[in-house]
Amino acid sequence: MDDGQARERLVLGAHWGFVAFFAGIAGYHLVTLVMSFLMSGRFGGYDPLELRDVGPLLILAFLPTLVLGLGPAVGSRVWGQGLRADFGLKPTWRDVRIGLACGAAALAAGYLLNLLLLAVYGTDSDDRTFSDVSPGPITELSGTTDGDTIWLVLAAVIVVLAAPVTEELLFRGTLWNAMGFHRLPSWVILLVTALVFAQLHGEAARTIALFGQGIAIGLARYLSGRVSASVIAHAANNLPPAVLLFAAR
Repeated sequence: MDDGQARERLVLGAHWGFVAFFAGIAGYHLVTLVMSFLMSGRFGGYDPLELRDVGPLLILAFLPTLVLGLGPAVGSRVWGQGLRADFGLKPTWRDVRIGLACGAAALAAGYLLNLLLLAVYGTDSDDRTFSDVSPGPITELSGTTDGDTIWLVLAAVIVVLAAPVTEELLFRGTLWNAMGFHRLPSWVILLVTALVFAQLHGEAARTIALFGQGIAIGLARYLSGRVSASVIAHAANNLPPAVLLFAAR
């Protein structure tokens, strides 16, 4: 099967893509709302997008991000042919090569764009040059103890493995396929998915940098025609902030 046939197969049946995409977004906001309601009384204004403690709360803060993949997974199960067939989720060596190259490009884009933002807006803007691109930024974790190591390891696994899968299924999976089904040009899809990816984070100071990273990660899907390549690019981009989880102890 050549690349053209592979791309056509991935958008086949993608008429359900928008339903799956908005279901994933709705689940994300619903879980965020429920967490805010349940935790606000106990922690005095708990924000699920801010890690205020370690231990179980560290993992709980990633829950909305993990829910993003439920819409694509259910849609693929009910209306599609399964995650591997609908999204090309089984990586090939070509996916690995493209993904690693685009992941490096995403890191460079985030670093350079954040430096540019610092130069324009000064130190009052977000000054993290290597930041997690998944919803729910990683904040300061100083003061953790050895007993928290297991939770940090689990958080790192989520940042590097789980979050890239769920986010890519949503953005470069269902949303990309849905727009491809309606014959939008690939370059338009690349820009739109990167913009939605950046906007979902709700971090105005980092939107430009996140948009640049989203384009670099989306290039992996654009060049390969498969979500597995963008998952690898996303994971490579998230690796430095995962390492910083331990450096900030």
